[in-house]
Amino acid sequence: MTVSIDWLAFLQVFAAALVGATAIVTFYALGLRLLVRSGRAPVVSPAEFTDAITVISEKELKRAAKQAAKAAKKSPLTEGQKSLALVGAYGCFVLCAAAVIAGILIIVLGH
Repeated sequence: MTVSIDWLAFLQVFAAALVGATAIVTFYALGLRLLVRSGRAPVVSPAEFTDAITVISEKELKRAAKQAAKAAKKSPLTEGQKSLALVGAYGCFVLCAAAVIAGILIIVLGH
C-alpha cells in the first residue's frame, strides 16, 4: 500500500486558509477602526482570573470609559461622517461573520 499526497490540493487548501484568515482579520481590524472613528470606542472590562498578573480596578475601568467618552466628543468628524463610519463598521463585522459562516458551511457540506 502506497501513500500519495496530492500537492496541488494541499496548496489549494493552504491558499484558501491564508486568504480566509487574512480577510477575517482585515475586516475585523477595519471594523474596529471605523467603530472608534464613529465615536463608539469599545471599553471592555477585563476578566477576573485567580492568578492574573495585572487586573484593573473598577476605578481604572471608569476612568478609561470617561477618557473614551471625552475622546469621542473631540472627534473632528461631522455627525454624518460618524454615522457613515458606524455603518461601515457594522458592515465589516457582517463580512467577518459571513466569512466564518461560509468557512463552516464549506467544511460541513463539503465543496
